[in-house]
Amino acid sequence: MSAKDKLLRAARDCLLTKGYAHTTVRDLVAASGANQASINYHFGSKEQLLTRSLRELNAEWGELLFAVLEEPDDEETLWGRIIDSIQANRSLWFVNFESVASSRQDGEIRGMIASGQEVARASLARAFAGLGPGSDPDEVQAAGSRYFALLVGLAAQWLADPDHAPTAKQFVRSR
Repeated sequence: MSAKDKLLRAARDCLLTKGYAHTTVRDLVAASGANQASINYHFGSKEQLLTRSLRELNAEWGELLFAVLEEPDDEETLWGRIIDSIQANRSLWFVNFESVASSRQDGEIRGMIASGQEVARASLARAFAGLGPGSDPDEVQAAGSRYFALLVGLAAQWLADPDHAPTAKQFVRSR
């Protein structure tokens, strides 16, 4: 495995265990076995390395979410599968949430999040509201935005306090 690949793997591992803000160059060097200069040589900076890895992790998060939404089902079952995904992929969900905070100073991360949200809104509108490609774009946007807000709120509860977060049944019943 090349030094570049080792650094990418190390960045992924550090993001999942330490988060973006708490990953240092020393962490990346220790986890990869590469030297410090190779970070700048291959990626330009620690931030660019972490952003590239963050992009890959966010794509992975999207794939997991879309896979959960692919199977049509009733609303409670869909939310149940989302909750299961949150529990099974906590580190990935934390990284996704942390990326929002990182976007404040980084337009590339902000753009990555915005494009991911656009795709997520369309998938959520299709899964929960039955709005497909031929539907009115304003309806897709509105429904997708509503379900995305519900998704983010539900995920925040499961990440911060899983012992008191709502079950899918409670979540659906609360409307």
